[in-house]
Amino acid sequence: MILNVLIWVALGIGLFFNTLGVIGILRFPDVYTRLHADTKATTFGSIFTSIAVVLYAAGQYWHTLDGQYATLALHTVIAVVVLAITNATGAHAIARAAYRRGHRPVQAVVDHLEGKP
Repeated sequence: MILNVLIWVALGIGLFFNTLGVIGILRFPDVYTRLHADTKATTFGSIFTSIAVVLYAAGQYWHTLDGQYATLALHTVIAVVVLAITNATGAHAIARAAYRRGHRPVQAVVDHLEGKP
C-alpha cells in the first residue's frame, strides 16, 4: 500500500516537472532559456519517473523473487545515468551551435544595480 503511494507520488512529481519543461519551451523567448527549461525540468522529471519504475520493480521483486524485476531496476538506473550525461551534453552542443549560427540571447533581464534600463 505504501509502496503504491510512493510510486504514484514519484510519477506525479515526474509528470509535473516534465510539464514545466514543456511550458518553458513554449513560453521562453530564445533558444538558451528554452534549453535551460527543457534540460533542467525534463531531467528532474525523468529521474522521478525512473524512481517510480525502480520502486515498482523492487516491490515486484520482493513479492515474486523474479530476476527480471532486478534487471528492470538495473536498466532503469543505467538509463538515468546516461540520460543525465547526454541531456546536459546535448544541450551544451545545441547552445554552442546556436551561438555559432548567430543566435544571440534576448535581453530579458534588466539589471537595476548597474543603472541600465
